[in-house]
Formats: sequence, C-alpha cells, structure tokens
Amino acid sequence: MNNEAQLKIDGNKGYFFIEVDGKREAMMTFVFAGEDKIIIDHTEVNPGNNGKGFGKKMVMKAVEYARENGIKILPLCPFAKSVFDKTPEIRDVL
Repeated sequence: MNNEAQLKIDGNKGYFFIEVDGKREAMMTFVFAGEDKIIIDHTEVNPGNNGKGFGKKMVMKAVEYARENGIKILPLCPFAKSVFDKTPEIRDVL
C-alpha cells in the first residue's frame, strides 16, 4: 500500500511514517506519557513532498490509533497541533 501512514512502536516511543517506493518520505515521532497518552513531538516530511498531505495522513493515523486503544494525544509538535486546530472532528482524542 503506497503512501499509507504506518506505525512503528519501540518501547515507550514510536513513530508514524510514510514510505514511497520503499523510501521513507515522512515521519512523525511520539512518546508515551503513562499508559494512556501519547505526545507527538516532531513531524518531518522530506523535501519534494509538499502538498501531498503526508503530514495530515500521519496525524489521522495517530487519531485512528488513539481511538482504537482508548488513549489521548498531546500534540506538542506545531504541525500536528495545527491539524487538530483545523479539524474539529478529531479533537475527541485530545
């Protein structure tokens, strides 16, 4: 599945990422805060991918993950925060 956000968890931290043709083009990192919250701390998208919506896809994947696992998201990353600010329907996970 191309351009779909994927999730990797490593201990108390993890990241959402998007690969295109086997190359990681975007990544959004987070850490667990206790058992029931993740803190999104950084989003980066490789040059040349502007306007493809990769950042928003990763935020939406985080929202899906939070809903499935009954956890909340604290978006410290300014980009992630801006997506929540613009998208009222995902604020249930804040």
